[in-house]
Amino acid sequence: MNEKYKWLTIARHLQSIGQAGLTYTENKYDLERYEQIMQLSKEIIADFSTMAMEKLDSVFALEEGYLTSKVDVRAVVFREEKILLVQETIDGKWALPGGWADVGLSPAEVVVKEVAEESGLEVQADKLLAVFDKKCHPHPPELYYVYKMFFLCHEIGGTLKTSIETSDAGFFAKDQLPELSTNRNTTSQIITMFGLRNTSGPTLFD
Repeated sequence: MNEKYKWLTIARHLQSIGQAGLTYTENKYDLERYEQIMQLSKEIIADFSTMAMEKLDSVFALEEGYLTSKVDVRAVVFREEKILLVQETIDGKWALPGGWADVGLSPAEVVVKEVAEESGLEVQADKLLAVFDKKCHPHPPELYYVYKMFFLCHEIGGTLKTSIETSDAGFFAKDQLPELSTNRNTTSQIITMFGLRNTSGPTLFD
């Protein structure tokens, strides 16, 4: 565990305990206690981060039932020895096309949709290359607990273009990667994808 962000791990655990308690207990006194645990979690995050309590209230309100990990899916698309990246408008940095998994779509369907929306290319998902636990990789701290899925895809049509979410898109060699949006993907993950593209081995996981 990164000691610098140990507070975030503690806050997540408190949120998980509180959310589970609110979901399953029928004792009104326990409900009050679990609500207090949820409040403590929000106060820890608010004190140690730049998130306002109003923002945290809205984020926590979206969570219902037993608290589970969120899923982020990413497309790995190659042209010869170069990998597809898109420039995120939100921070001006680059990432593999992708985003949160949508309810009602399979992870592979989400990947295909995200590539089309963010880069203009039409692809087909071929193989699940890796499933990573975000905490095991050098990402900046994240309020949510996240699993990341990387799908190898191949082009079947379309042309490169931008979108509301992306200001540029292109293919990059392993030794010429632009500045990456590390909340979305890290250099080590991109390099790993280069190594996995032509292998028939099992899916990597943490």
